[in-house]
Amino acid sequence: MDIPTFLARYPPFDVLAPERLEEIARGLQIEFFPAGAVILRQAGEPARFLYVVRTGAVELLDEDRVLDLLVEGEVFGHFSLLSGLGPAFSVRAHEDTLCYLLTQDVAQEVMGTRPGLAFLSATLRRRETRAVEGSPAARPDPNQRTVETLIRRPPVTCSATATVREAAEIMTSQRVSSLLIPRGPTYGIVTDRDLRSRVLALGRSSDTIVEEVMSFPAITVDPTTLIGEVVLLMLERGVHHLPVTSEDGSLLGVVTDTDLLGLEQETPFSLKSAIERAGSEEAVVETARQLPEAVCAMVEAGLDPIDVGRVIAVTIDTTTRRLLELTVARLGQPPAPWAWLALGSEARTEQALLTDQDHALAYDPRELPVDAVDPYFARLSEHVTARLEAAGIPRCRAGVNASDREWRHSVPEWVFAFKTWMGDPGRRGRAFTAIAFDYRQVAGPLQVEATLDDIIRTAPLNPVFIRKLATAATQSKPPTGFVRDAVVDSKGRVRTLDVKHGGITLITNLARVYAIANGFTENRTLRRLREAVQAGDITEETRAGLDEAFRLLWQIRLEHQTGQVRRGVAPDDLVDPKSLGPLTRQGVKEAFRMIDQAQQALSARLGLRAR
Repeated sequence: MDIPTFLARYPPFDVLAPERLEEIARGLQIEFFPAGAVILRQAGEPARFLYVVRTGAVELLDEDRVLDLLVEGEVFGHFSLLSGLGPAFSVRAHEDTLCYLLTQDVAQEVMGTRPGLAFLSATLRRRETRAVEGSPAARPDPNQRTVETLIRRPPVTCSATATVREAAEIMTSQRVSSLLIPRGPTYGIVTDRDLRSRVLALGRSSDTIVEEVMSFPAITVDPTTLIGEVVLLMLERGVHHLPVTSEDGSLLGVVTDTDLLGLEQETPFSLKSAIERAGSEEAVVETARQLPEAVCAMVEAGLDPIDVGRVIAVTIDTTTRRLLELTVARLGQPPAPWAWLALGSEARTEQALLTDQDHALAYDPRELPVDAVDPYFARLSEHVTARLEAAGIPRCRAGVNASDREWRHSVPEWVFAFKTWMGDPGRRGRAFTAIAFDYRQVAGPLQVEATLDDIIRTAPLNPVFIRKLATAATQSKPPTGFVRDAVVDSKGRVRTLDVKHGGITLITNLARVYAIANGFTENRTLRRLREAVQAGDITEETRAGLDEAFRLLWQIRLEHQTGQVRRGVAPDDLVDPKSLGPLTRQGVKEAFRMIDQAQQALSARLGLRAR
C-alpha cells in the first residue's frame, strides 16, 4: 500500500484531498526503530516531528508504567510538537517499528483544518492532555470498557406462569437477584426487590404468578455498550439490573449495579441510593449536600463531561422526587393530579457544580376551580424549593420556580402560556421560551409532556416565532480569541472567559433553534445537533465541530469548578485564561470559530440581519 493510500485510512489525514496527501508523502521522512528503542523521552526535549505508526507498535510510558499501546495508523508527538513542551510520556518501540515523520509545518497545517482541530480537541479531553498541562497521568477509565466484560454467568430464566414462591426458590438456589421471563422476542424481569415491594409489602400470596409482578418489557443493552453508558442508563431509569442481549435478541447475561460498584472508580449509585432511602427531609438535604464531592471525584477520574452533567441532573431529580414524596406524606394527598417539570439545563440533563433551580408545576383540577387546588400546590412547591435550596441548589434569581405562581398552572393555563410565549414579540417572551421550551417531567402522576410536545410540533407553522428564536440565539457572539492572558470579545473588550455564556450557552441556543424549527421535542443539546443533520439544517462536519466544542468547553468548565471546590471557593464560570495551556487555548479558539460560523450560517439561512 502506498503512503497516500495508507494515510487516507486514518484521522486526521482521512479528510485531506488526494493531491495534498501526495505532497505530504513526498515530503515526509521514514524511520525505523528497533524493539526497545526510546523515541521520545518523558519531560525531555520537545518532539521535532509528528509520528505516524506505519508498522509495529509503540508504548506510552509514565516513568516505568505502560499506559497505552499505539498501533498502525495512530499518531504521537503532536502535543509536544505543537506546544513546544517536553513530552508528557516516554514513547518506546514495543516491537520493531516503522514510522512516518511529518515536519512541524505539515503537522500544524493538518491539525489546523477543521477536522484536524476536532481530532486535536477530542484528544485534548483525554488524560494525556492534562499530563501535558502538568497534571499526573490517570489510570485507564473502566467506563470505556464494554458491558460484556462484566458478564459473569449465563442468565437465569423462569416461566411467566411460575409462582413467586417458585421464583424465590430459583433465585436462592442459583444465588441470583433477578430472573428473566421470555415473552416472545422480548423479556420481562423480576428482581428480589420486586418480590419485597410488590408481593411481601402488599401482603400478596406466594402463589401469585410472576407475570403479575414482573417489569415488562425489560430494558436491555447490547454487549458493545460502554460501561459509562450503562451506569447512566441505570441511574436515569432507576433500575438495578440490565439484561445484555446480542443482535439476534438472545440473552447473554445480566449486569447489576453491584457489578458496577465493584469497579475501581467511584460510582454515583451509593449517593443516589442513600437519597432514595433517606427517611426524613433533613436526611435528604444532608445526603444531597455530598453531591459536589461526588462530582469532583468523577471529574478527577476522567469521566466524559457530558456524562458528569447527566449524573448531576439525575441526582437532583432523585433529590426532588424524594422531597416531593416526603412532603406529600406530610401535607396529605394532593387534591388533583399533578406533574413536576424540570426546566432549562436540568431538563436537558446538562448540569454543572454551579447551578440553580429551574422548575414548574402543572395540575389538572378537573371539576374543581383552580383557586381550590392551587393553595395545596403552592405549599408543596415552596417547601420542596426551600429544601432544595438548603441542599445547596439555590433558587432561580429570575424566579423560575414552581413556588412562583407564574410557574404553577393548570394544564389549560400552560397550553395558553406556551402559545402566548410563541407569539410574544417582547423580550420577556423570548427569555421565557429559552427556559420553558426545555422541559422534562420529573415526578407526579399527571402525564403532561405529550400535551406540551404537541405545541412544540406546531412551531414550524410559525416562521415569525422561529425567526425571533434564531435572532435571540445569534445576537450574543463568542469571543474572538486570546490576547496574552486575556480573552477578547467580539467588541474588542478584554475580559475573563465566561465559559458558559461565552460558549456553552451559545451552542445550546443554536441546537434549540434547530430542534424547535423542525418541531422536534428532543431537549438534549448533542442529540438536537444530530437531529439537525438529519433534517438537513447543518452538515455532519458542522455537527462534529459543535459537538467537540461543546465537550471541550464543558470539560474546562467542570475542571475549573472542581478546582474551586477543592480550594473551598464557591464555583463560578469565569475561567482565568492563564490557567489554560497552549493546546487547550488552540482548541477553545477553534470552538469560538465553529460557534461563530454556525451562527452566521443560521442567520443567512433565515435572512436575519448581521449584528
